[in-house]
Amino acid sequence: MLVTAIGELLIDFTQSGETADGYPVLTANPGGAPANFLAAVKACGHDAALLGKVGDDAFGRRLIGTLRQKGVITDGIVTAPDVFTTLAFVTLDGAGERSFSFARKPGADTCLRPEELDLSLLDAADVLHFGTLSMTNEPAKSATLFAIERAKANRKTVSFDPNYRPALWKDEETARNAMRLGLKKADIVKLSDGEAAFLYGGLSPEAACKRLLADYPVSLVFLTRGKDGCTFATRACSGEVPVPAGIIPIDTTGAGDIFGGFALSGVLDAGIPIGRLDQKTLHAIAARAVKAATLSTTKHGGIGSVPALADLTRKPQGEDRRSE
Repeated sequence: MLVTAIGELLIDFTQSGETADGYPVLTANPGGAPANFLAAVKACGHDAALLGKVGDDAFGRRLIGTLRQKGVITDGIVTAPDVFTTLAFVTLDGAGERSFSFARKPGADTCLRPEELDLSLLDAADVLHFGTLSMTNEPAKSATLFAIERAKANRKTVSFDPNYRPALWKDEETARNAMRLGLKKADIVKLSDGEAAFLYGGLSPEAACKRLLADYPVSLVFLTRGKDGCTFATRACSGEVPVPAGIIPIDTTGAGDIFGGFALSGVLDAGIPIGRLDQKTLHAIAARAVKAATLSTTKHGGIGSVPALADLTRKPQGEDRRSE
């Protein structure tokens, strides 16, 4: 199976300490939500390809090399001589939760044009994955919409992660409209509890999933809830999965993307239509994705924190100590 994603490939400067006068010490990590997602898909054994744009600069070249090392196909990544690779600055609170600011005015990821898309990677894909960050600015918005419409016309499965970053939108309603557009096109949706609240206010996770399935032609929803695990739902069944015990987070960057890559891979591994997935199968898929995402929080960054499949079968050190 080939999963092709469209969107941002960037450098996350993640806080790794603090100076004596309170400024964050930042460490460069490769990231970008679609890239994190694809690294997870590849770790699960599926082929993965990115359609995107970076600057023809040191960071852009290094990012392409990192994806190649992870086994992700990079033929669809354009290098631009006239704009810089996008940079994200991620500062952390005491629980490892993040705040974002961006050097993206413009960043290379926003400058991807429809005519620059590698259509062979789009047409060969079994799944197209996208988020809303590639819909914040033109011409990347047009490129994303072109890719979605081509995938839908060719009956591809479409996966969507809203990945809401308030700092990148003109206003909240513009962001909501982009989310609604994505939901109209998607078969599988992964969203966070914060994004569900942004769309539906104070509904419970299960109620938000039911509302989303009623409002849009989506077949499967994964709603991630941080330390509270995840809720999943189709029109036939739903359930919840807790976070495994004994894993202490230090950085949640990329955890949702990694959840999404493992969850989609589980759906592909099942080998049956989404509508026929039963509660037991979906619970197993979600449990593996939750564990992968939780393990990723024990390392800094996104792409570099994707766990190997073998890591999912090892007990956390806390569990080992409790069993002694």
